[in-house]
Amino acid sequence: MQLQESIAERISSFRQLPTLPHILLKLMEVCNKPETDLKEVASIIDKDPSLSGKILRLINSAYYGLPRKIEDMENAVAYLGTNTVKNVAISASVYEAFRVKGNSVFNLKLFWWHSICCGVTSRLLAKRIAYPNPDEAFFAGLLHDIGRLVLWINFKEEYRGLLEMYGQRPDLLLAGEVRLGATHCEVGAWLLDRWGLPPFVVDSVLYHHDPVERVKEALPLVQIIYVANMASQHLNEFRERAPSLAVELLGIGQRAFEDLVSTAKEESAEVARSLDIEIEAPDSQALEQKEAEKHDQLSRAVGDASILLGTLHSLLEAHDKDALLGAIEGGIRVLFDIPQALVFLFHPEKNGLVGEKPKTIEGVLIPLSARNSMIVKSFQEARWRDSFELAESEALTILDEQIIRLTRKPGILCQPLSAQGNKAGLIVLGVDEAQLNHLRANMNILKMFSHHAAVALLAHHAREKALLEVQTQRVEASSSMARKVVHEVNNPLGIIKNYLKLLGFKLAKHNIGQEEIKIINEEIDRVTQILSTLTSFSQKKVVRFEPVNLNALVSDLIKIMAEPLERDHQIKLHTSLDPELPEIEAEKGAMKQVLINMVKNAAEALSRGGNIRISTRYVGSPTEQGRQGGFAELEIRDDGPGIPEGIKAKIFEPYTTSKDGEHSGLGLSIVHGIVTELGGSITCESEPDKGTTFKITLPVKQG
Repeated sequence: MQLQESIAERISSFRQLPTLPHILLKLMEVCNKPETDLKEVASIIDKDPSLSGKILRLINSAYYGLPRKIEDMENAVAYLGTNTVKNVAISASVYEAFRVKGNSVFNLKLFWWHSICCGVTSRLLAKRIAYPNPDEAFFAGLLHDIGRLVLWINFKEEYRGLLEMYGQRPDLLLAGEVRLGATHCEVGAWLLDRWGLPPFVVDSVLYHHDPVERVKEALPLVQIIYVANMASQHLNEFRERAPSLAVELLGIGQRAFEDLVSTAKEESAEVARSLDIEIEAPDSQALEQKEAEKHDQLSRAVGDASILLGTLHSLLEAHDKDALLGAIEGGIRVLFDIPQALVFLFHPEKNGLVGEKPKTIEGVLIPLSARNSMIVKSFQEARWRDSFELAESEALTILDEQIIRLTRKPGILCQPLSAQGNKAGLIVLGVDEAQLNHLRANMNILKMFSHHAAVALLAHHAREKALLEVQTQRVEASSSMARKVVHEVNNPLGIIKNYLKLLGFKLAKHNIGQEEIKIINEEIDRVTQILSTLTSFSQKKVVRFEPVNLNALVSDLIKIMAEPLERDHQIKLHTSLDPELPEIEAEKGAMKQVLINMVKNAAEALSRGGNIRISTRYVGSPTEQGRQGGFAELEIRDDGPGIPEGIKAKIFEPYTTSKDGEHSGLGLSIVHGIVTELGGSITCESEPDKGTTFKITLPVKQG
């Protein structure tokens, strides 16, 4: 019996895989000998009072209709034969081996009703066509669906999803099992073969859902189980096909077949009582099933709500963007058992979705100009989309196919992050069809979680924007105060310079003090320059944009600063420059000032030496007109002690610093002002004892 290797390995390695009792294995071993000792068989069964009692009750029931009551096992074995006793014993024991919990999705009582009814119908069909071993037919019919129990025990969540979607469509359920790895026919046949049962019994289980054209060419036991299974279905649309199949496969007329099925239903209840198997006929269980479904739905709702509240609490507790993205990833994993979620955030200035989590997609830009992309459509329309249900007119784009391959799954599901019409981003989940079915069944929970994640992201963005406005207001207030201070200080400095000039004239005739006067003048000029710098971080001025080679500026800076930093401070500069980086639109002098201030800021953090890494990267794509577009990213990273949380929130405010000594705290404020004027943005990420990273994005030159 061959199965897909992966499913066989999974099943055979599971502890929940049922095994036959030791006494039953011994019984099968003895019964399969060429010469069987009836006393030995009876002795083995007698050692298990429960098993022997069930066999005697069944043999003495109306099901067998014996002329006299049999009271000891040796007579039972002699009367029925070892094969029949063995089959009955296995049937009685299998129910005990599969003592599992069901629910409204997998109704065990209904399952055993169908199984017993199929077994009894199979025995009656076998007798009708003179099949030599009717009890073997009963045994095969009873166990024909045993693979469904194995799937339910070992793959409960996956199988639950299939049953919820296709419980009333056996054909679609079978297709879903194929996607799971193996059908219940294959799993059941594999298990019976593993137990060492006869090959024809195994075959009847394996082929009981094959197309009827194939079954026509099979040996009788396969055909018997095929017809009995159809006749025992609780759905009318399948049960109504059984009479024509009985004629076609077994040559039994419709009237005779209907009488046989009616008898089977009566005898099934007797067999169930004899074997202590709890059953419920479809008609009697309808009301109870509905109540059980309501109970299960309520239980699942309460459980889901508890888990959902926990994940929402994590979103509320997130103190920064990284923690928030981590909470979104963790929530998807806990709520839906999806190991990894791709999180993209909307960046208006880049007119696209930028990958944030996990690291594999960090910085990946999906431009909104890619209108045919399923991912972009899902974001723009703010609605769920998945790659399994695309219409022919909505074929996947290369971009979509690349993201699917990235997830290493057959398809993707896109869930927008939006709230009150405001779009924060998109979650992309790599899924197979079983996972997709599970997500569909829990669509409301996914939407609720996504809504709260969007609210948290939008609130974080609002806080950052408010903080930026506060920073701007503080910068403007500081600038106004600085201009007043500079004006007041420049007046006495001007007077001092004038007096020095007069003093120089008077002392020139004596040729004394000229060098000293020159030095004093230079220092006064330097003070004036420093005062000018004091206001430059916020002073509005006309920026003269020009094409600037950012890589060349970084290289020139390294030539000037690398040697003294390493020699005097044990700090090494490292670069990783994108050779494809386009020129940016900026002011060359301003960009020099940005670079010098950023490196100086990083160096001041490395009081005990360390490393500064400067990298550039192109992030973008052609614009709708086909011109060069996107952004240049400049990253300056150090491996210093990091920035304290209290300082990080206001790091770009003037006079804010985390360093000791005579550091003014103006450098980053100046950088912030310049980058903003150039139409770019600057962000800071820092972890204690791991270092600090500043990222600057600037628009590239439109070509």
